[in-house]
Amino acid sequence: MKPFDYIRADGLDLAAQQLSHNGAMAIAGGTNLIDLMKLQVETPAALIDLNPLPMNQIANEGDGLRIGALASNTAIANHAKVRADYPVLAKAILAGATQQLRNKATMAGNLCQRTRCYYFTNIDQPCNKREPGSGCGAIEGIAKLHGVLGTSNQCIATYPGDMAVALYALDAQIEISGNDGAARTMPLREFHRLPGETPHIDNNLDAGDIITGVTLPAPVGGTQAYRKVRERSSYAFALCSVAAVIAMADGRFTRADLAFGALAHKPWYDHRVGEMLIGEKPSLALFDKAADLLLEDARGFGANDFKIPLARRTLAATLCEATGVEA
Repeated sequence: MKPFDYIRADGLDLAAQQLSHNGAMAIAGGTNLIDLMKLQVETPAALIDLNPLPMNQIANEGDGLRIGALASNTAIANHAKVRADYPVLAKAILAGATQQLRNKATMAGNLCQRTRCYYFTNIDQPCNKREPGSGCGAIEGIAKLHGVLGTSNQCIATYPGDMAVALYALDAQIEISGNDGAARTMPLREFHRLPGETPHIDNNLDAGDIITGVTLPAPVGGTQAYRKVRERSSYAFALCSVAAVIAMADGRFTRADLAFGALAHKPWYDHRVGEMLIGEKPSLALFDKAADLLLEDARGFGANDFKIPLARRTLAATLCEATGVEA
């Protein structure tokens, strides 16, 4: 690990100004960043500790819920309103990491975590995400955990988290404070980026931006499910995951928000997949059509070709669980 300065944040505005300086990075729980610093993937000149800022509250906001950026994953998953009204979020968090990590990991840090691609975390290997222009070793190399949707010739890495997948399905909003003190809100579905020609840019934060919270809309009722397929039942990164928020009336879909993990550079949300289900009666044939639409542009890279049929089966299994259709 290379030397760095450590600064405890003394107010949101000052922290934003400090983060605007070249080489400064924010730290909260540090469950991802510290690992990357040990590997010298990240070498910040300064760490701005945001923990002194009062941003860990979880509270009602209108008919919905606001979760502060520094709320721990444990606090979120254990919160009574989250368990009652947004159970898919609790399920995703509990599937994502050990208790020790959940105790430290924060809402904002979780959203900003970086890929676990073998080439990204090994500084001796080529990686356009870590070193733009060096190439993507995974495309012709070990691609078992890598993306099949939204990839580019620059990067096929996947976003590794679980929590954000559930938040995409719930249509969460993210609150951001800029270094000029101005606040803005955007749909979380617009926060993360696909690799394109700039895979080193993970999200739409600008220099000095600080995430202050995430808001969830009013509860919708219905059924919420989270299914994660991994190589072992112990904590491991997903091979494929699906978050589903489903509502039905008279035996037909009235809402179907579906988000997918481990398939792309960001949590994957295709509004067309849910929209085609609305007004239809659930069936295996319908679920297969939904998978056709989801995977119409999917592309494997040899070792991860299995992810395409796996995504099809996982979608069907999740929808069967949510609707009571027998597989």
